[in-house]
Formats: sequence, C-alpha cells, structure tokens
Amino acid sequence: MAEPESTVINTNVKQKDPSTALVIAVTTRAIFNLEEEHKLYLEKGKEEYTRHQQANQDKPLPPGTAFAFIQAVQYVNKKILESNPAERELFDILVLSNNSPESGVRIINSAKHYGLEISKFCFVSDEDSTQYLKSHGVKLFLSADRTDVCNALRRGVSAALVFQQEVQAPSTPLRVVFDGDAVLFSDETDQIFQEQGLEGALQYERAMEAVPIGEGPLKAFAMHLGKMRKKFGQEQSPIRTYLVTARSGRDMGIRAIKTLREWGLPIDEAFFMDGAPKGPILAQIQPHIFFDDGLHNIQGAQNVGVPSAWVP
Repeated sequence: MAEPESTVINTNVKQKDPSTALVIAVTTRAIFNLEEEHKLYLEKGKEEYTRHQQANQDKPLPPGTAFAFIQAVQYVNKKILESNPAERELFDILVLSNNSPESGVRIINSAKHYGLEISKFCFVSDEDSTQYLKSHGVKLFLSADRTDVCNALRRGVSAALVFQQEVQAPSTPLRVVFDGDAVLFSDETDQIFQEQGLEGALQYERAMEAVPIGEGPLKAFAMHLGKMRKKFGQEQSPIRTYLVTARSGRDMGIRAIKTLREWGLPIDEAFFMDGAPKGPILAQIQPHIFFDDGLHNIQGAQNVGVPSAWVP
C-alpha cells in the first residue's frame, strides 16, 4: 500500500507506538473551522485556496467541532503519564488532510499555536484518503465529509461525521456520550421496529433478553476507551462515558445493560429516554463529543451547543 503523499512528523510531540496507542485520525475541517476556506475551494478552485492558505499561514485557524475533544484527550494522556510515565497505551492524534503540504503549513502552525499534541500530519493527494487509516492503526476517524466517513465504516474503522458548529469548550474530564442502537449496538432492533412497530420490537427484545445485542460501528472504539478508563478508579478517572438511548428503561433497557456487562464495557451513566428529546440531558452532561445515528438527535444536541458526530 502506498504511503500518503507526504507525512510530516511533529518532532515536538513524543511519538506513540500505534500497536498499543488508541489512534484517532481527524480531518482538518473536523478539528478547525475551515468553512470559509472550504467555500473558497469549492468556488474558486484549488490554486486560489492554496494561495489563500499560504498568504495566511501564520494566522491560526479558529477551533472546529472536534477541537475540545482533542484537547480533552490530551488531558487524559497527561493524567495517564502522571500515574505511570512508562505507559504506552495512550491516545495518539493524527491529522489526515487532502491539502497539499504547501497549503498545509497553516494547519501545522495552527496546531502548534493551540498546543495540540498531534503526532503526525498526513497530506494525501488521493480522492479516498481513508485507505491509509488501517496502515496507521486508526481506531476512530472524525471527518466533515460524508463520503470519507462511509468509506471508513466500510473499511471497518469506527467513524463519524462532524458538523461545523460553535462549541463551548467544556472542562475536563473527557466526557463521551454514545447512542445505543446503530452506534454502540447493531441496528437489529431498529430493523424490527421499522418492520413490526413498537410491539414487535418489545417482543423481540423480551425473547432475546439473554442474548447480547450485535456490535455497532463504534463498539471497537468504545471498548478501547473502556480499557483506558479501567486504568483508574471510578473516582479518579479522567474519562467518563455515557449511554443516552431512545430505548425505554423498563422494556428495552435490560438487554442493553446486560450487553454492556457481557462486553465488559464500563459506562458511568445510562439514560433511557423512551423517545424523549436528548438535548436537555446532553446540556446537563456537557460532553466533548456525542455520537448518534439520528440526525434529529444531532440537531437537538447542536441546539444546546454540544459537539456532535453523526454515524451514518
């Protein structure tokens, strides 16, 4: 497999071992707000865009949706190394970009400006940059491009689509919220619900209560996160994970909880919304990122200023 056109190693950051690290790849438009530049690229073309980025290479880009998440991930690394300086299971952040290295200077400078510990910047000229995810050992991919996300999911990499929004930077610890069906779990119950309605779905859940739900697209990432969380006691953990699901606790919560237990996935708090809007509870949790497969839930989260990532 060809290497990306150009990989810039950030020598200011201690390089991690991809076989033990939890590697997260973010695109430039997920981590920085490049909406104006992207518009310029679409309207005036690549050359004009490159010229603009070169002319502004010392002007830091404003933070994007995934920015606070990346900062919180750095905080977790700091806490892990404080308790064990030899620890190798750390988060590793790399930026995957369709920019050329010339127009990418601004991105590298912006990361340095904010003190982001990004270990590698990969500038890829191919249309489909997701072909490089596996070779870098990526466990989660965040992009502002739907095609990229679908390609990554097809390649078996946990991935989600980030929508550009104004994000309030929440405080530490790192807080991650997962939806249940079609995100952590497979969409098997959703499918039954579509075909047979609520009653059919409830019957199915009762019949299958002892059988763990199938794996969803973000299970692998959640398991890695859970493994890191287990390094700390409940009280001192710099990672908190939440399940916020449309399931009802009374009828459909038992199987979900049993599945998480079966997987050995520690969840700090679970909220069974029974179809109620998720926005108010998310506003309370103030997560650094919220993963959901329902666009109405993503919209609800954005309305309360919560950084959201859609799993198509």
